[in-house]
Amino acid sequence: MDFEDLVTALAPPPNRAGKSEGPHEHHLYEGAVMLAYAMHLLRTASARNVRIHPDGEHGKQFDFAGWFVRRGFAKVSSLGGTTYGGVYRDEAGQTVTVHPKSGLGDVVAEAGGQIISAECKGGIINTRHPGQVSRLYKGLCETVGLLMATPSQGRQVAVVPLTQATLRLAERLAPRCALAGIEIALVGSRGQVTDVRAPIGSPNAAGSQSRDEDGMAGRPGGA
Repeated sequence: MDFEDLVTALAPPPNRAGKSEGPHEHHLYEGAVMLAYAMHLLRTASARNVRIHPDGEHGKQFDFAGWFVRRGFAKVSSLGGTTYGGVYRDEAGQTVTVHPKSGLGDVVAEAGGQIISAECKGGIINTRHPGQVSRLYKGLCETVGLLMATPSQGRQVAVVPLTQATLRLAERLAPRCALAGIEIALVGSRGQVTDVRAPIGSPNAAGSQSRDEDGMAGRPGGA
């Protein structure tokens, strides 16, 4: 999976100048993370319809409707009071329902007879600023905590941006998350998804290492 328009590049504020790789901060907003994981489920989990539930702030940060048009999805119906809420369908009949309502799970799909529910967070993926790196850490911890507080109806997945920092934390969390039935997935800048699994030898090992959606082991090239 390769999407070139998930990241928003912005000039950093004065207090973060020089704290990113390159002149701009690369924001992988929460809405973009939701879309990337929704597309991942359509491609890999045999899901035909995926629902995402952004809030108003997500809609201000990311152009959902324009992104779907560029991906070959047509808006076939509207939902809610926003311009982007509705059902989007591609030529293969796969649909993504954008329902701007909180409390329903950020990304929800049914595949293989079970519900997949994901909580997502975004962040700046090329930052070295301590406060922003800390936000990435907290985002992963928050998604795991939200899932632990939500009754499980199937698979539960915590989804955050892929950086060196989030990968290290995810690898530490994976064995304990496995005990609670929670998976961790990391989204790269172009929409690639890496599932972080408990290592071999742990009581709940689900795989040998972090793997992307094509089954290839690897680590991100930058923070």
